[in-house]
Amino acid sequence: MNLQQLRYLCAVVDNGLNVSDAAEALYTSQPGISKQIRQLEDELGLRVFVRQGKRLTSLTPAGEVVVATARRALREIANLKRVADEFRTEDAGVLGIATTHTQARYVLPPVLSKFAARFPKVRLVLHQGNPLQVAEQTLSGDVDVGIATEAVGDSPQLVTLPCYRWNRGVLVPKGHPLAKVRPLTLEAVAGYPIVTYDFAFTGRSAINAAFTARGLEPNVVLSALDADVIKTYVELGMGVGIVASMAFDAAKDVGFEMLDASHLFAASTTRLALRKGVFLRGYVYEFITLFAPQYTRSAVDAALAGNVPVDVL
Repeated sequence: MNLQQLRYLCAVVDNGLNVSDAAEALYTSQPGISKQIRQLEDELGLRVFVRQGKRLTSLTPAGEVVVATARRALREIANLKRVADEFRTEDAGVLGIATTHTQARYVLPPVLSKFAARFPKVRLVLHQGNPLQVAEQTLSGDVDVGIATEAVGDSPQLVTLPCYRWNRGVLVPKGHPLAKVRPLTLEAVAGYPIVTYDFAFTGRSAINAAFTARGLEPNVVLSALDADVIKTYVELGMGVGIVASMAFDAAKDVGFEMLDASHLFAASTTRLALRKGVFLRGYVYEFITLFAPQYTRSAVDAALAGNVPVDVL
């Protein structure tokens, strides 16, 4: 048994039991992966996969346990490498962050600026995607931390730290009739075409729930993955925008007004996600504290150990 066999095994599972896709992802050959998995099964004396001819159709009950154990083993090997890196070069390395456009564009810049000044030898890598993609990249180990509002709290393999609450506003061009409605109501907003986030993104479920609760069906004419795109189409007159309040900059968005809608929609919570069992480099703790000062190193360790509740701010 060797690490390569464990990596091949997990890659096959991660690619939907498609050996060809696993081989492509690992830059190796399909016969090589099949041979290594057969050798692993022979050494263990059990079948990991159910087969129909040459095709893998599912994991056997024993295979489920083997794959889970293999994943833990690979995580611990990765932790060993991180431990070595930490003691060899404490202030150098790579910090990978998966997050949404709103976080990357409007929340993270001052945090990463301070981090870069403190750790000039650490290379920062930002991966942007929807919340589900953020959760998947964090689970897979492609990044050190994930930051999003939805999805990251749904996986039992992730520890999520609630960082801050936020709400939405209605974005309209200067002088728009909706800006004169006091107080702003969902009925008034529903009277206009709406441009807002994609269904997988930043609080869209809270927006839908608010309209549904009032028996309203909003006319969403366009959905987008980030607030800057939404602003573009609001500026073109396609509709009024519903965006995260943090996405409005009064100094830069001079052609718009942001109407407070915190009384119309339920607040959302941005969370920072970490893989359970992961060894964190010292500079990862520092980043977490910069992003959410309530989380000291000891608080993060307690959360990873499951010693404190992390479902409230």
